[in-house]
Amino acid sequence: MAEVSEVHALTGAVLSDALDDVARLRIAVFRAWPYLYDGDLDYEHRYLQSYRDSDKAIVVGAFDGDRLVGASTGAPLIDHADDFGAAFDGSGLDVSEIFYCAESVLLPDYRGQGTGHRFFDLREAHAIRLGFTKCAFCSVLRAADHPMRPENYRPLDAFWRARGYDLLPGAIAQFSWKDVGAEKETMKPLQFWIRDLPITEVSV
Repeated sequence: MAEVSEVHALTGAVLSDALDDVARLRIAVFRAWPYLYDGDLDYEHRYLQSYRDSDKAIVVGAFDGDRLVGASTGAPLIDHADDFGAAFDGSGLDVSEIFYCAESVLLPDYRGQGTGHRFFDLREAHAIRLGFTKCAFCSVLRAADHPMRPENYRPLDAFWRARGYDLLPGAIAQFSWKDVGAEKETMKPLQFWIRDLPITEVSV
């Protein structure tokens, strides 16, 4: 097993410079279950542009020396309103108070070292500093009998619940990408999870 040497937050120009590496990580890691994402760099550049455009976005990078081996992203949910806003209709929640923790991707050789917790720690601390009261993320929903589901697959629900997140009933977004082996993009349902953030900042 390889070791992560450092995990730290990237913002501003440093964040922008890292996004090409984030794109390559997303393509590599999300090709596996449950995302089955058949990615390309053109799609990635369009998708990640919102993080360049937002002055409140964050990328948390996991490094092996100078090499980016993992990353997680976050931005105000309102920056993604066109994609996800409808999922919160009828929830009674103010989307302007919610910070969106988007993807977390980490190469397989670097897993099991607590990096996933650091990804959440640093994004949540960033959200608290910006004054957000809640954090949310979403996970793709796949059929239990999907033919590409690995027999040994273990969902991350227990990890997310241990972080204080819970399902937000009825908050299901629709997002499109091309699956491995598919000819074109199709819509996928994504279930939102949410948690309240502490009032006082937690040192990380």
